[in-house]
Amino acid sequence: MTTVQEITEALSTVMDPELGRNIVELGMARDVAIEGNKVSFTFALTTMACPLRGKMIDDAKEAIAKLDSSLELDVQVTEMSDEDKQRLMQGEGEDEKPLAERLNEIAHVVAVMSGKGGVGKSSVAAQLAVALRRQGKRVGVLDADITGPSIPKMFGLHDRPTVSPIGLMPAETKTGIKVMSINLLLQSEEQAVIWRGPLIGGAIRQFWSEVFWRDLDYLVIDLPPGTSDASLTVMQSIPLSGVLMVTSPQDLAGMVVRKAAQMALQLNVPLLGLVENMSFARCPKCGETFEIFGPSQAERTARQIGAPLLGRLPIDSELAVRCDAGEIEDYAAEEFKGVAEQLVTLTPKDKVKPVFQ
Repeated sequence: MTTVQEITEALSTVMDPELGRNIVELGMARDVAIEGNKVSFTFALTTMACPLRGKMIDDAKEAIAKLDSSLELDVQVTEMSDEDKQRLMQGEGEDEKPLAERLNEIAHVVAVMSGKGGVGKSSVAAQLAVALRRQGKRVGVLDADITGPSIPKMFGLHDRPTVSPIGLMPAETKTGIKVMSINLLLQSEEQAVIWRGPLIGGAIRQFWSEVFWRDLDYLVIDLPPGTSDASLTVMQSIPLSGVLMVTSPQDLAGMVVRKAAQMALQLNVPLLGLVENMSFARCPKCGETFEIFGPSQAERTARQIGAPLLGRLPIDSELAVRCDAGEIEDYAAEEFKGVAEQLVTLTPKDKVKPVFQ
């Protein structure tokens, strides 16, 4: 004879795909009853417009059928009360955190930083995300360059993100990389964002705490140039695994990168490594290399900031063409493969606890 407890245990295998938890734990499966061969329960949704209600009901029927194929399931669908929703969003002991932040499971968070503009930091961040995805990692990109966002264009993203009861849903690229950027929220990608520091910092914190990233192995954060508000917000408000520094061959770029590295060290954020971008150009006919911007300063800069040199990346016109066309995921990026492999090895398991939470 099947019991209510067995029915409840079967229903606990049914997951809410958006929340990443089972419907019993979430308090969605209520008033479970059994009479003869008929099983019934009330399915309380966060919203009646939930696009996944049909799938979850089908999963519930399948779970009951696995328990006993002779049982018939009757599901009454209702919507949670405002009190129920508030209780679900608050959780236990974390009243101050948005629901999305509490439900997200992000193993590693890597910020890509240069200090200086024009060194190709965003393209390095995008290539890192692509390389990690090719390794089979679950990857997201948080575009923290609020006033100069370029990540969506590189990935060919234009549609506005959708909103769920949990939070803002990131856009997704054709290979499955999740992306959030201010440019995806503007009426036009050419629209200027003329904000002061506090607004910029607030937007970055929202991208971390109110976007439903779900489960990620790596979240790559593309920082803007400089060592002011945006970078400070990321390093003080978001639990980071470390920072990847980006420079170019000129000593001027190295000087500014050293300033950025000092900022990270003062805030106790690990330096995972250094990448020298636009380090050389390779002749497409003979393969000879040319140091267009002068001799490489990469090894010296790496020693000065106390971080390993992960690689020197060439100037490649194909990369520029792919980025402009929104096709960076189609770029081979052979030189970047080793950079990503080293970074995975060097990324610590634990993240730095934020100063402000």
